[in-house]
Amino acid sequence: MGNQPLIVLSEDSQRTTGRDAQSMNITAGKAVAEAVRTTLGPKGMDKMLVDSTGNVVVTNDGVTILDEMDIEHPAANMIVEVAQTQEDEVGDGTTTAVVIAGELLAKAEDLLEQDIHATILAQGYRQAAAKAKELLEEMAIDVSEDDTELLEQIAATAMTGKGAESAKEDLAELVVQAVRAIADEEGIDTDNVKVEKVVGGSIEESELIEGVIINKERVHDNMPYFKEDANIALLDTAIEVKETEIDAEVNVTDPDQLQQFLDQEEKQLKEMVDKLVEVGADVVFCQKGIDDMAQHYLAQEDIIAVRRAKKSDMKRLARATGGRVVSNIDDIEADDLGFAGSVAEKDIGGDERIFVEDVEQAKSVTLVLRGGTEHVVDEVERAIEDALGVVRVTLDDGKVLPGGGAPETELALELRDYADSVGGREQLAIESFADAIDVVPRMLAENAGLDPIDSLVDLRSKHSGGQETSGLDAYTGEVIDMEEEGVVEPLRVKTQAVESATEAAVMILRIDDVIAAGDLKGGSSDDDDEDMDMPPGGGGMGGMGGMGGMGGAM
Repeated sequence: MGNQPLIVLSEDSQRTTGRDAQSMNITAGKAVAEAVRTTLGPKGMDKMLVDSTGNVVVTNDGVTILDEMDIEHPAANMIVEVAQTQEDEVGDGTTTAVVIAGELLAKAEDLLEQDIHATILAQGYRQAAAKAKELLEEMAIDVSEDDTELLEQIAATAMTGKGAESAKEDLAELVVQAVRAIADEEGIDTDNVKVEKVVGGSIEESELIEGVIINKERVHDNMPYFKEDANIALLDTAIEVKETEIDAEVNVTDPDQLQQFLDQEEKQLKEMVDKLVEVGADVVFCQKGIDDMAQHYLAQEDIIAVRRAKKSDMKRLARATGGRVVSNIDDIEADDLGFAGSVAEKDIGGDERIFVEDVEQAKSVTLVLRGGTEHVVDEVERAIEDALGVVRVTLDDGKVLPGGGAPETELALELRDYADSVGGREQLAIESFADAIDVVPRMLAENAGLDPIDSLVDLRSKHSGGQETSGLDAYTGEVIDMEEEGVVEPLRVKTQAVESATEAAVMILRIDDVIAAGDLKGGSSDDDDEDMDMPPGGGGMGGMGGMGGMGGAM
């Protein structure tokens, strides 16, 4: 009996252990990085993603590519999370973060084959990441929030290589104006910059509206198209006769009673409109419905009304006009009204929209983006989102780094020196980390059609000579001073990329056992167990469901 194998897992389960598990996960992580590495830099290539229904996305934005790809492998999804974290925290540098994570795994694979334990590798990588963060902060250049030129250069750098490049100077100017407009004592929330896409015209015709554009029309044709110096009421209640709280039945025995009933409804609606007129409202934005009779009364009073406005638009209107959103029309006061120099319904790209403009110190603004085709406008929007993110981060932190692979080259040199002072097997991991960081300038050179070895040699020689801000000009192939050239990006882009790439790589390296089962009920509590049809041995492995298709890299 003692020699018989003990079967713990169900027949449906697959289990990969030890070096095989590590190798499989590393291959998956590298495959994800491989998918986006050609998009890095100003000369990066685009990807076309086509779904089963034929919808097409053309982009070179790392996080968009990875979100749109149908990735099943759990280790590959950990690398996708690196891009999503980078996007949420900074808004740019997603491809850099993923490429570094993939390269850290590739370098780790070589060391694992030399019988260096994954725990030692993880320790070395963490030490290197901590040192890298220190070095980056030492290299950072202080930037003043009044330095408009530098802020525009940061925005332009974020848009370089994306579809908006032809008009990046104009767009960078709009982005900086937009971020400055929405800044307040609570910080900067880029959600207060609304982006409206219009197919038609050229990218250069994009503009910044100091106010809000609502993708709605007037509710009644007899309402005016335009109001100057408008007082604006914001309602999140319907201008309709209220329904009774309980189910009620009204018995009508003669026509006079029915007429009285209808007259009473009309009277209620008229009172609501009269209240809005009394407080001086010229324009009404309503989050809910407006009754047909109320529309008629509003039109009689020469008031512009819009119904079923989005909640997010109502928030923006309140920030832009200084008004307050009111939940009960009876309680509305003149102080609750917002103000705008002009409210008008205009045709833009074939659609009628309401423009709320000429707002003093608008804390919510709208960027109108134009482009020749839908795909162009979508890619311009992604570029603008990156630019908004980096300008916000720069104003928050006040520190920037040169671009063009300059910080990575400097990091690699400094980390190799640091590795010599550490000693032990961790030294090998830190040296591998330095080699992995070198992937950024190498890919910049490769994607620009340059010789990566020659470019790296030139970069290293400049940095060894003390020129910390020297980076690679992807257009000429020369090594130039990136700070002088105005190619700069926020410090947080690099520190976040290094941190999240290291954490993901370490997590993947520490996995030495992968168990995939046919049907696991993940995350069940003890109370639910008696109701659930658990597979043999399933109770102890909750949370690993959905890992069945793990054979390939992605």
